[in-house]
Amino acid sequence: MDKSSGAHSRQVGGSHYKDMPVEPLEVMRQVMTKDEYRGFLKGNIIKYSMRAGHKENAETDADKASHYMDFLKEFDNE
Repeated sequence: MDKSSGAHSRQVGGSHYKDMPVEPLEVMRQVMTKDEYRGFLKGNIIKYSMRAGHKENAETDADKASHYMDFLKEFDNE
């Protein structure tokens, strides 16, 4: 996976994950089965989509849902 482009090249809502030596998303991808990882991505799309508009920074939640959609598209196209 090329972390210099696509969904892995950015982070919504800060840099706390990008600043880590290994991002949690990468660990999950390595230890989960393909179906588990796909389910994790879909679950986050649902969570952030449903949460958008119901708390402060709703724009960030919509951006996070879109970001996870990008991760899922890239994963499915590998």
